[in-house]
Amino acid sequence: MDNGMPYSLHLGSDKNKKNSVRASAKNNVSGTTSKSNNAIQNAKQLSRVDKHNYRKYDYNQEDIYIVKGSDSLYEDVKKLYLDLFEESRIKYNEKQRETRKINDYFSHISDNAKNDLACELIIELGNKKYWDTKDMDFKKKMTNVYKKQVEDLEMLVPNFKIASAIIHYDETSPHMHIVGVPIKEKNKYGMELQVGKSDVFTKDSLKVLQDKMRTLCIEEFNKEYGLDSILKKKKKGRNDDKYVSEMENYAEMQEAIERHQMNLDKANESSKDLDKNTNEIKDIVNDLKNVPLSKNSYILKQEDKDKLVEYLDKVDKTNNDYKTIQDLSVSLKDISNELSESKETIKILQESNDALELRNTKLKEENNKLKSRNSSLENELKKLKEIFEIFKNKLERLYHFFVDKMWENKEKRDKYYGVAYELYGKSILDDKQMRGILGTKERSTEMDRESRLIDNDMEL
Repeated sequence: MDNGMPYSLHLGSDKNKKNSVRASAKNNVSGTTSKSNNAIQNAKQLSRVDKHNYRKYDYNQEDIYIVKGSDSLYEDVKKLYLDLFEESRIKYNEKQRETRKINDYFSHISDNAKNDLACELIIELGNKKYWDTKDMDFKKKMTNVYKKQVEDLEMLVPNFKIASAIIHYDETSPHMHIVGVPIKEKNKYGMELQVGKSDVFTKDSLKVLQDKMRTLCIEEFNKEYGLDSILKKKKKGRNDDKYVSEMENYAEMQEAIERHQMNLDKANESSKDLDKNTNEIKDIVNDLKNVPLSKNSYILKQEDKDKLVEYLDKVDKTNNDYKTIQDLSVSLKDISNELSESKETIKILQESNDALELRNTKLKEENNKLKSRNSSLENELKKLKEIFEIFKNKLERLYHFFVDKMWENKEKRDKYYGVAYELYGKSILDDKQMRGILGTKERSTEMDRESRLIDNDMEL
């Protein structure tokens, strides 16, 4: 029976910076040699992680796969900082005196010992024992599994913005390095948007995240490989899975089981011998007769004979009981195996159901957000329509104002026409409105001329 696959999700920590601690971190359960216990606190450490993750030390990049990002982690993180924080930085600087302004948020955080520049998560499914028996083609099918893990991580932790995700196939187990920037929003002090590792990743949130990610991972693994594997039970208080062979007193328990099995085998052989000899002894007892006392003959008392027969009956009964126990033991073992297989099937179905429920829950949450956003946009659109109608009416009144002025005397017509023409030049009045104003002016001028001619004729 499959004992389950271990799953680990680790976040680099700034608490373990000693070389000895980093070395011990590499001797982890799964055998991965690249698991880091270091946070990325500054640009120098980011550059180091860049070289390690992308194999730039030895240019051995054949067995790595970039899920997200370019071929430069360093530049990806710098670009992410610009995309995320630049607008907030500019807004912050507008209210600050020159000495308090932030020129470059990436450099600002890199030079600040209180904040980590970025975070690295390492995800791994399986262990050395499992992957040692698999060829590279089998291993590389993990690409789609880990791609889905990146999508799931973005879904579960929207405030962790991923700059880079890369899979390593050149070590003991296929595993993935994810580097990103955690953010906190709507800050009252400093920039409105800031780096916020401690806000995004807490002890409790990491535990919840790992539980969800491991459920989603095994579901995607089974889907990709067409298997029905289950997860190894997670040890309480640990961030990685511990194998049965590493439990305390495991060797002693295994030795005791083997010793008991040997004793059971010996008892089984003795029972077979006893079973074979019992009928022979019965025959001898039944053939005993009263014979004269001689050197080689003995008389067996009826009382002793009865006792011996009774003893043999007990031996028969014991032997039959032992056989029954053996048969029962085999049946119980079969039942136990069936129960274990049923439990395993139930666990597989439960894990698959949990994964589907988790994704369904997140989709519902996203759908509710979209509905809320849609409702908000509809309200904004309604307000904009109302504002548009107000300005439309005002513009219409402004147009009629100029039209009315065109019917007044020439001096006012020229004055207001100049203003109208200037508004037309600034696209406040459109072509149709300007033609209307111009036409009104021309008609008014023509009427003035006709009126003067009539006046002159009357004078003559």
